[in-house]
Amino acid sequence: MTTTHNESTPVEEFDVAVIGGGPAGTTAATDLARKGRRVLLLDRDGRIKPCGGAVPPKLLREFDIPETLLEARVNTARMISPSDEEVDMSIGGFVGMVDRETFDEWLRERAEKAGADRRIGTFDKLERDSNDGVLVSYKSPEHGNETQTIRARIVVGADGAASRVREQAMPNAKGFSKVFAYHEIVQSPAGKTDLFDPLRCDVYYQGKISPDFYGWVFPHGERTSIGMGTAVKGFSLRSATQELRERVGLADAETVRCEGAPLPLKALRRWDNGRDVVLIGDAAGAVAPSSGEGIYYAMSTGRHAANAIIECLATGDVKALKLARKRFMKEHGMVFFVLGIMQRFWYISDKRREKFVKMCRDPDVQRLTWDAYMNKKLVRAKPAAHVRIFFKDLAHLVGLNPR
Repeated sequence: MTTTHNESTPVEEFDVAVIGGGPAGTTAATDLARKGRRVLLLDRDGRIKPCGGAVPPKLLREFDIPETLLEARVNTARMISPSDEEVDMSIGGFVGMVDRETFDEWLRERAEKAGADRRIGTFDKLERDSNDGVLVSYKSPEHGNETQTIRARIVVGADGAASRVREQAMPNAKGFSKVFAYHEIVQSPAGKTDLFDPLRCDVYYQGKISPDFYGWVFPHGERTSIGMGTAVKGFSLRSATQELRERVGLADAETVRCEGAPLPLKALRRWDNGRDVVLIGDAAGAVAPSSGEGIYYAMSTGRHAANAIIECLATGDVKALKLARKRFMKEHGMVFFVLGIMQRFWYISDKRREKFVKMCRDPDVQRLTWDAYMNKKLVRAKPAAHVRIFFKDLAHLVGLNPR
């Protein structure tokens, strides 16, 4: 960060400037504002992240989200192997589906109602002068796209995988693994068809759809998200998505919008700059490997960051900013570790994907998978089931194909 600001120019003062108005940034802004801190929430206008939109009931409870925001309640997940073998996994409850256009806007409005100063603008740069805090400049369409500058004691980078806040404040924090996600929001059929079920998520583990990740068909009530992700350069995301649309009979469905963005799959080793900047959400790489789930984890990083910032501002000890990542990883690090291993091993080839989908037919695998998803932790209450899964997994690896 450079020192180029004219110190004679008065600027607005904030305790915290949150750059990015997605689930991570809005959660941090809401929690901080409710604690009486003066918060700026800066977000670009009209940006919608490509996202399947799945949220567990735990998210609704933990972050006080009304069920009226759910577009659908899915009760089954269908896994499709490279050979087109289908395995239906009963969820034993429901997974909520949200549309990020309405969901994120509701979160931004809640932050504003909590007391955050919400503004539309594009983040430009961070600077320093001789005063305490950091200067944040942004382009404001409300002021003829002229540059506006405020000062904040702490800056929260919640501006996505390609974070410019991270780039400026922590230039060495680069290089985490990621895939490029792309999806198309289309109009759903009027009801259930031979190929489409409004209460079922379809997940395609096929190299022709994604050579290293997966494709999805996630119903959102009147609309459906159809997309995929890959880190393979040159692979046609649009062609793969078109094939998915044909597979479920939605090739001719009206397309509402198309979106694409990088999706990180490994948390950064450090989320703060040791002074006055902390990263959260995709900017920190806090997306679950293997599944690519990000909404719940983004909101969790926002809450942990808010608590760490409150401690930092109260004590003046910048070391408190480290608590955001430390507490998040204590809570979710093991799940991320296990999912990372799973992705690196099972997604490497269609041969392994075939075995992976077959494993998903096992009742123990299904039960523990959904227990872990719903509770956001590895379930330790059933050690016998874990032992059974270990030996079944081992048998699949050596080709014994257990029933």
